[in-house]
Amino acid sequence: MTRSTTDEAAAPPLPSPKERRRLREAKSLSEEQAAEAVGVTRATVRSWETGRTSPRGRKRALYAKLIAPDPEPVPATRPKAVRRKERPERPAPTAEPVPVAPAPAPAPAPTAVAPAAGAPTSAREPVPTGSPTPEPAPTRSPVPASASAPPVPASAPPPSEAEPAVPRLSPDEAFDALYAHSAPGLVRQTYLLTGRRSLARESVERAFQLAWHRWPEVAVDRDPAGWVRAAAYEYAMSPWHRLRRVHRHPDAPPSEPARRALFEALLDLPPAYRRTLLLYDGVGLDLPETAAETEASTPAAAGRLEVARAAVAERLPELAAAASPAEQSELLQDRLGGLARAEHVPAPSPARAVRTGSEDKARLWTRAAIAFVALLIGATALTLHTAPTHYEQPVSPPERVGGVPPRGGPQKLTPQDLKLQKVLKEQLAHGPERLVPRIP
Repeated sequence: MTRSTTDEAAAPPLPSPKERRRLREAKSLSEEQAAEAVGVTRATVRSWETGRTSPRGRKRALYAKLIAPDPEPVPATRPKAVRRKERPERPAPTAEPVPVAPAPAPAPAPTAVAPAAGAPTSAREPVPTGSPTPEPAPTRSPVPASASAPPVPASAPPPSEAEPAVPRLSPDEAFDALYAHSAPGLVRQTYLLTGRRSLARESVERAFQLAWHRWPEVAVDRDPAGWVRAAAYEYAMSPWHRLRRVHRHPDAPPSEPARRALFEALLDLPPAYRRTLLLYDGVGLDLPETAAETEASTPAAAGRLEVARAAVAERLPELAAAASPAEQSELLQDRLGGLARAEHVPAPSPARAVRTGSEDKARLWTRAAIAFVALLIGATALTLHTAPTHYEQPVSPPERVGGVPPRGGPQKLTPQDLKLQKVLKEQLAHGPERLVPRIP
């Protein structure tokens, strides 16, 4: 049964996968309860909230209704209408236009990778990106507003006089702004995650190439920097890198004892625990967002964080002496930021080179797919042309047969028998005449 485009258009819209998880947890609903309410399994709800799949049909409507935010209460009493005679008179329009105050200049892009949009603002500083003396950013936006905002459609109404017009950026300019803001800091974060400088740079460039390949999806994402960060972390933590000789062993640790101890403690942690610690204490995400990005439940992420902190505290006595978990988190974030700033990490390639590399790779894979399909069609045609049209029974190989009785009939003639046979054939037989019986 085919589904019409009218049904697809009538389907209720759903927020991003991270927002779905946040809305469900805001209503104190577990994955089992949500699955029971919609009529699916727990694994299906988790795949919806991680972005692997998306609900459809009746289940989509039930899920959207389940996680929909509660409407704001309407006040019981409305303010009374102002009498006509008491309303202030509007000033008559003048011929000269009223000057509008210019929009404030956008603040310079922060030098740190901030958490996803919508995360609560905290006093902690995220892991610095590359500048030796970073200044605290007034806002915790992952990218500049001009880079993360989706392009304005052509049919949008014209801006009012009170609101200044937002400059429209082309996809190239928006990607370059996101790359310039997030790439340097993301390389340093990935270095703390893997301990390999070349792998960190390669992971970030691959993640941005994938982002440019899927730019229509990334441009409208709620957190484009978080999208790229998750892709870079996934590529950097791939176990297949162990088979490569270049990335088989980590780089040399720092020479300073305190930073060396922190570096070795991070690399001794399991990859999932290391990633959770870096996202929460390094980047500054809250616990639900950390759990969503690591594809784990919130209690599991909290358990990984506690175990990772305890393992690092064994190497750092000052971390173990912290009075509260908040102090421990601030101290650990300060140490991670110092380690990221102190190490020399290679700068990523220019944004134009990354975009060109992504386009060349997509073009190469497209040509390879076309060549493979053409080769498959040619092999199929050759097989159909040379294949026999009827069945030919194969000839069985010869076998020795035993137990057969000897052939019957006259025996083999001896030389004397042959000589006698010859004589009888050549000469007439002369014998006694036939006796004629006499009849009395």
